[in-house]
Amino acid sequence: MRGDSQALGRYAQILAGFLALVVGIVSLAAARQNPVGSFAGESTLGAVAELGAGWSLVAAGLLFWVRHPENRSGPLVTAAGVAWFVPEWSNPEIGNGLQFTAGLVGFIACAPLVAHAAVAYPTGRLRSPLNRFCVGAAYAAALLLLGLLPAAVFDPKPGCGECPRNLVLVQGDGGLYDTFNRYGLWVGIASLTAVCALLVWRLIRSLRAAAAVVVPALVAATVYLTLVAWDFQHSLARGVLSIETFDVRIWRYEAVALTAFAVAIGWTLFRERQARASVARLVVELGQVQRPGSVRDALAQTIGDPTLELAYRRSETDSYVDAFGRPFELAAGPGRAVTPLLRGATPVAVLVHDVRLLEHPGLLQEVLPAAHVAVENEQLQAEVRAQLEELRASRSRIVDTGDAERRRLERDLHDGAQQHLLVLSYELGRARVAAEGNGDPELTTILGTAGDEAQAASAELRELAHGIYPAILADAGLTPALGTLADEAPLPIELGVVTPERFSQPVETAAYRAVAEAIDDAAGRGATFVSVNVNREGERLLVTVKDDGSDRSSALIHLADRVGALGGSLEIGQTSLRATIPCE
Repeated sequence: MRGDSQALGRYAQILAGFLALVVGIVSLAAARQNPVGSFAGESTLGAVAELGAGWSLVAAGLLFWVRHPENRSGPLVTAAGVAWFVPEWSNPEIGNGLQFTAGLVGFIACAPLVAHAAVAYPTGRLRSPLNRFCVGAAYAAALLLLGLLPAAVFDPKPGCGECPRNLVLVQGDGGLYDTFNRYGLWVGIASLTAVCALLVWRLIRSLRAAAAVVVPALVAATVYLTLVAWDFQHSLARGVLSIETFDVRIWRYEAVALTAFAVAIGWTLFRERQARASVARLVVELGQVQRPGSVRDALAQTIGDPTLELAYRRSETDSYVDAFGRPFELAAGPGRAVTPLLRGATPVAVLVHDVRLLEHPGLLQEVLPAAHVAVENEQLQAEVRAQLEELRASRSRIVDTGDAERRRLERDLHDGAQQHLLVLSYELGRARVAAEGNGDPELTTILGTAGDEAQAASAELRELAHGIYPAILADAGLTPALGTLADEAPLPIELGVVTPERFSQPVETAAYRAVAEAIDDAAGRGATFVSVNVNREGERLLVTVKDDGSDRSSALIHLADRVGALGGSLEIGQTSLRATIPCE
């Protein structure tokens, strides 16, 4: 069925082209034979205006039609090109009744066709009831009030013996003929003015959004329709359209405007051809790029929309992520549109782009299939990155929970058990003094020993609390905390470069724990010396710890989890450790 439809469309295009060629030649021949009642007359300029405007419209319409067979703009523009020749057939000396009748009915047929094509350009669809009403009024004025109805009551014979027969004549009525024409002119002026207002509004919106591809066509169509409305207004005084000096002059200006309209449509098609060349380059680029986000960048450059956003649908949910696996909120703001990329009926990704791209016929249809494979490939990578991001977030939550619990234990030990031991030590001291005063040396010795044990327990508890989460780290920062750690370490520690800069609590905690764990591990391997360096390079904090102990056997997995939870990495050598921690 689709093949039959395409074949019928091709035959219709060939027939329309042949018809336009014949109608143009016949119309110019009629003008040359009867120059008094024609627009083109005998002049070369008139012939150029006649054939140039009509055939350029037909050529542009046919090219558009071939390129977009499902779009109505192509047939509309082609029909407007043919209708441009029809007024020449209203010449009383045309000699053929069928041509003469067609000239009477279709004298203004070109104007509503251009109005329809311009308002619907380039999608071929009238998008709102207001658009449909204004275009419908233009058709009614041109084809009914100024065409069929006046022709039905116009009898040329009484005043024109040489005029051909009017084939749609019902009954001659000069008064009704004038009435139809006068109302037709008023409705025509109103409808064409409304259409021009719609086109001007579209122009303003397009220019505000940065030069859109539709602007040249809209400008040319607006100029043409304004000229037609001007001719209608000039004809109100006599109550009927005719071919006078003023009308011929306006007709030539109209020819220039229609030629410009056809050229603008051709320019659009040329832009599409350039887009197809860009698509070919896009395919090559997409086959070479590997980094996340490169598909979006290539599409943005090809389509010409630097604000383009590309989001990927997660396979088991309805949520979307960007190329880096980060959550993406799918929402189209003002001036934005969402175009899905489908695998069958299932969305794989979406483009969030400038709404003006919808007015560029065929561009997205050209680009998206070419990018489909690359998009699906990056969609799989984005899914993996999203899972890794969720894993990193989960590790981060676990580490944060652990740190919070350590801080709670340190606070409880400091404020609870340690305070109780201090009170106990004080009371034992008082009891020992009392025993000495009572001359009981045995009890004095026992109480003294108990007091020493209480003080030792308090000191060990203080050291334990400090090891769980040193208060100096939160209060003074990484540099003082590492200094205290070096002073209390069981082996000599050389602090090399240690940045004095403050960082977020998770970053400082990770760096501190990396140094502390490395020192403990080095002491357990019999090291006699440890060097520590902590410095910032760009957006990363580098922690390097080296020792002279035996080869390391522990993988320090818990430390790798802590650093990895921040998006960092841990490199563990036999006697060295290097932690890279993002600090922004």
